[in-house]
Amino acid sequence: MEEEIRKKKRYTPQQAWPLIQNFCAYRERCHQEIRDKLYSYSLTSDDVENIIVKLIEEKYLDEERYARAFVSGKYRIKKWGRSRIVRELKMRKISEYCIKKGLEEIDPDEYYENLKHLVEKKYNSIKGDHPAIKRKKTAHYLMTKGYEGDLVWDVVKEI
Repeated sequence: MEEEIRKKKRYTPQQAWPLIQNFCAYRERCHQEIRDKLYSYSLTSDDVENIIVKLIEEKYLDEERYARAFVSGKYRIKKWGRSRIVRELKMRKISEYCIKKGLEEIDPDEYYENLKHLVEKKYNSIKGDHPAIKRKKTAHYLMTKGYEGDLVWDVVKEI
């Protein structure tokens, strides 16, 4: 552990600035990610907060933009449901306001159609079991992906 601490390079705020700019430019980041990265550079809390303020002023960092990109990506690519997306954003310490703005990226009709498609796909992939067991397994799978239980069961009952 001591060796690990000694190996960590210490940066000044001036040295950290271009590194963190590149880190932010690569993809959208949340404040907590940036804060963690800056602390890994062995900066003081005052320096960390000053750099974060500067990143916000220069539009490198925007939590609403981050939330929208996160929701869009996790919904469209990973097919996560609202509950899981909200839980993940809260883990990243995103504000309720930004979470609401991010969830606006999900079209309710598209969400329902996507859920129907996932239900059919999962139901058909389960081999052999009794239809009631297949429905239960399908519902459980979709709830772990973050879809709301009542909505999942409404769609599963249609099978």
